Amino acid sequence: MTTGRATPAEDACTNAPPLAALGGPVSHAVSRVARLHRIAAGKALRGVDLYPGQELLMMHLWDRGAVRQTELIRALELDPSTVTKMLQRLEQTGHVRRRPDPADRRAVLVEATDESCALHTAVEAAWGSLEEHTLAGLAPAERTELVRLLAKVEENLCRETEDCPDRRGAASA
Repeated sequence: MTTGRATPAEDACTNAPPLAALGGPVSHAVSRVARLHRIAAGKALRGVDLYPGQELLMMHLWDRGAVRQTELIRALELDPSTVTKMLQRLEQTGHVRRRPDPADRRAVLVEATDESCALHTAVEAAWGSLEEHTLAGLAPAERTELVRLLAKVEENLCRETEDCPDRRGAASA
């Protein structure tokens, strides 16, 4: 039965100041920007028949050549089942090929196919367009400063989590 009155917890939440006023305006802004950037990336990639994240997998393969599936999972920082699903879709479209690793038959090597070269150009164009859309209205100096500041934020977060991809790569090197 509802009395029409708010509970003390509902009152506290309803009457609370906005999240940005609670001492987290930057975290709130970063979260909003990241969400919107992912949406914009999805729209840009839709034109090349990719889902967000698949382009990062392909970029890794184009940059590194054939790699073990476990390396992709670590590099992309995704759940193994998610990477497997991505690879299945990319295999079906002819963009990647999986085969046993000759050095360890239990491991699987993943490589971009020759057919994916056209996709490389399309992804490059989509990311260029996304970059311009994201940074529209910023002067070159502001763009440089934004990259510098975001690198500092990333370093702060890396220090906090102690689980950054660059650090893992450096530790294993």
